[in-house]
Amino acid sequence: MNMTTNPDGQEFPAGPPQGKLAPSGGSVLREAKSVGARIFCVANQKGGVGKTTTTVNLAAGLAKVGQRVLMIDLDPQGNATMGSGVDKRKLEFTVYDVLLESASIAEARVTSQKLIDGGCSYDILGANRELAGAEVELVDIERREKRLKLAIEAVTADYDFVLIDCPPSLSMLTLNGLCCAHGVIVPMQCEYFALEGLTDLVNTIKQVHANLNKDLAIIGLLRVMFDPRITLQQQVSDQLKQHFGEKVFNTVIPRNVRLAEAPSYGLPGVVFDPSSKGAQAFVAFAEEMVQRIKAM
Repeated sequence: MNMTTNPDGQEFPAGPPQGKLAPSGGSVLREAKSVGARIFCVANQKGGVGKTTTTVNLAAGLAKVGQRVLMIDLDPQGNATMGSGVDKRKLEFTVYDVLLESASIAEARVTSQKLIDGGCSYDILGANRELAGAEVELVDIERREKRLKLAIEAVTADYDFVLIDCPPSLSMLTLNGLCCAHGVIVPMQCEYFALEGLTDLVNTIKQVHANLNKDLAIIGLLRVMFDPRITLQQQVSDQLKQHFGEKVFNTVIPRNVRLAEAPSYGLPGVVFDPSSKGAQAFVAFAEEMVQRIKAM
C-alpha cells in the first residue's frame, strides 16, 4: 500500500486520510509569528495547482480590503508579473537584480495602471527569464539563501503583506522565499495525488524550519479549482478538513472560467471580473487571511 506522511511525521495511506490528527507542539503546522509585514510563500512542489493564480488574486483581494501588499515573482516564467499587468520584457530591474544586490526592492518594485484603475493596486517585484541565471550566479556567494530576506528587511515597514510566488521545484529561488517567510500558503486541488505533493512540501518546510528559518510554518491549505458537482472532490475536501482541521482555510476557490481568462488580459481575476464567483471567493479568502493573522 502506498503511504504518505503527514506534517507531524505520521504515516497514513495515500488515499483518503481517516480520523483526525491533532498537530503536535513541534509541528510545522503551528501558528506563525507575526512580525512587521507578514511574509508568505505560495508554494507547492506539484505543478499546475494554481500557485500563480492564487498569488495574484490574493494580492489583489488583500489590496481591495485595504492592505498594503508587495507581490514578489520568484518564477523565471514571470507569469505572476504578466498577470499583474506588468510587461516582464520592459522591466528596468527585476528580482534577479535584487538577489544579486545590483538593485534594492525600492528601486525595482513597480505597479500597474491596470491595477490602480481596478482599485486593487499592489506593488510588484517582477521576474523574467534572467532569473533562471541567478541559480548559477548564486552558487559561490555566501549566505546565498538569505539574499531575499535581507532585501525585504529594508521595506517591511511599507507593507502589511508580502506574497511570494514560488516556482514548482525546490531550487535556490524557492529556498530564498522560504528563508524569509513567516509562513506558507499551500494551494491544493482536491485529488488523492495532491497528498503526495503535500508530503514532499511538508518535508522541505521541516528541513528549512530546522536549519534556516525558525519562523517558518504552514499557515494553511487552500482548496482550489473546486467543482462541487464532482463527488470525488467533495469527498477529498471533507477528508482534508477532517485530517488537517483548522489548517484548511474555510474559503474554497471554485473552478471558474473567468479566473482562467484573466491572465490573457494581464489582470488578476479579482480585477478582471469582480462579480465572478472566482473573484468573490478570492476576496473572501483575503478577508479570512486578515482575520486569521489578527488572531495570531
